[in-house]
Amino acid sequence: MEYVWAFLIGGLICLFGQFLLDVVKLPSIYMLVVMVLSGIILDGFGLYERLIAFAGAGATVPLTGLGYSLVHGAMEGGADGLFFITDGVFEIASTTWYFQFYSALR
Repeated sequence: MEYVWAFLIGGLICLFGQFLLDVVKLPSIYMLVVMVLSGIILDGFGLYERLIAFAGAGATVPLTGLGYSLVHGAMEGGADGLFFITDGVFEIASTTWYFQFYSALR
């Protein structure tokens, strides 16, 4: 059942992005910014953690997962002090960046 929920939640997130492109007529770069910011805002309110616990990879793979990993890393690193914020960002988001870069090369 986990796979079904991951598929449905990931599909709904991607459907939202496609809605922004086709119906709202946002340029693709603005759609990317909206998706990343929505992940950031949801993580700021503590809602994205629940979504990840429920949907797993269906919530972490789309662009909203990138926003989540950036802010979540900054919040974890910021707990140790101001200068550790970038450490936290790179620690959590580095795997996301690596796989996105690797996928872009293929």
